[in-house]
Amino acid sequence: MPLFAVLVQGPSMVPALRSGDALLVRRSGRVRAGDVVVARFRSRPDLLVVKRALHEHDGGWWVQGDNEFVTDDSRAYGVADVIGRVVFRYWPRPGRLS
Repeated sequence: MPLFAVLVQGPSMVPALRSGDALLVRRSGRVRAGDVVVARFRSRPDLLVVKRALHEHDGGWWVQGDNEFVTDDSRAYGVADVIGRVVFRYWPRPGRLS
């Protein structure tokens, strides 16, 4: 299925997203720098994360949260493989993400 839903947990994407936000994610499609994505770190394949894709790196993506005080992203875990691009927040504040 090309679309799936995820629930944000934690403060790493504040202010763009908050814990409890429900997102619709497109599994396929092109990812560009600046997109909010769902990814898995190669060093932590058990951890599914919502982060911002910054740049391609070693065949994957360097991803970081928008909250500069939370560093549970590529700064800690390295390169991530993107599973899909977030296209819409449907709960609690519907809207497209930039």
